[in-house]
Amino acid sequence: MIDLNHGSGCIYGTGAPRPPIAEAVSAAIDTALTARNRAERPRTYVSSSGLGRDCLRQIQYDFLAVPKDDGQGLAPKTLRIFEAGHRAEDIVAGWFRIAGFDLRTERPDGRQFGFEALSGRFKGYIDGCFVSGPVAMDYPALWENKALEASSWKDVVKCGVSIARPVYAAQIALYQAYLDLPNPALFTALNRDTMELHSELALFDARLAQEMSDRAVMVVQASEAGEWLPRAATGPTAVLCRGGMAAGKWHAPCAWASRCWGERP
Repeated sequence: MIDLNHGSGCIYGTGAPRPPIAEAVSAAIDTALTARNRAERPRTYVSSSGLGRDCLRQIQYDFLAVPKDDGQGLAPKTLRIFEAGHRAEDIVAGWFRIAGFDLRTERPDGRQFGFEALSGRFKGYIDGCFVSGPVAMDYPALWENKALEASSWKDVVKCGVSIARPVYAAQIALYQAYLDLPNPALFTALNRDTMELHSELALFDARLAQEMSDRAVMVVQASEAGEWLPRAATGPTAVLCRGGMAAGKWHAPCAWASRCWGERP
């Protein structure tokens, strides 16, 4: 009789050792993802997706493609998450289509729908637009989708996107304004852990759209004049810089915190 346990290296009560093949495969994929990300050209415009952030200086650093602090580049895990979020749009769009919605997500030439202003220095690209569907709502309607981990998803379900994720709300308002889609937008959030789908209508907030548009102008004009916009924090130990929870909101660590508070502005 074969002793299937003999020499297995398994010690009861401890976690199973990670097979060398698992480490090798993960390392190969991570290396490829990192190389692909480094090969991508940085954006040369203010993106609508980040204008709702608290710190104007951070938005300006992003617009100018200022090098991030050492170790603050996108980790392979983050690159995986971003790609999964992009693929999630295709999954959810497919669900809507088989349910009978007329959802447009790209132009005939395959490009995304979007807008640009300030001579191309301010841009935004939408996930899609509902032209019609089996649900009673006003059409056409902007569609914005996010794939979230469980705790973030629950926050959105509990509080709504405008409170739980104001950066997303700012993005939606800008799209509604610039693409002339004033009807309530349909925001969907996919729980990456359970594949549950949350849907809510986001009313057009003209004030927020104008505020965010003014921010874009401010970032571009200050950058052209060689001026640095003010920080939102008063010191490097602030949550906005080092990351963490503040006033019920989660802030990721700023990728330029050391540069911002160091010798260079």
